[in-house]
Amino acid sequence: CGSIQHARCVFDKVPKQDVVLWNVMIGGYARCGHGRDALQLFWQMQGESLKPDQVTFVNTLKACTSLGSLEQGYQIHDQIIKSEFESNIFVGNALIDMYAKSGSIDHARHVFDKMPDRNVVSWT
Repeated sequence: CGSIQHARCVFDKVPKQDVVLWNVMIGGYARCGHGRDALQLFWQMQGESLKPDQVTFVNTLKACTSLGSLEQGYQIHDQIIKSEFESNIFVGNALIDMYAKSGSIDHARHVFDKMPDRNVVSWT
């Protein structure tokens, strides 16, 4: 995590940034405890007219979880529904994790109940 600033410098210099590059940077921020930076980059990405994918949503939900930002989690969940990623098992598991760790067990249970498929992560 000591080189997250270097990664951001490289990211900023890339002339044509695709969703994969944005995911790498958002995920790096989320994993290194820079949740606010991850969320800021997520909103900036959409301002650049790039559509988030399932990896973007998983990384962004990790940032919400680390910050305890339930309000942002709700906003991102709304986008997940509109983007039709709610049935994705990885996104569903990230939603369950975010809601459960934020103390919103009813929301976590609702997501769990709506999941068409579940894996061991979903159940734990």
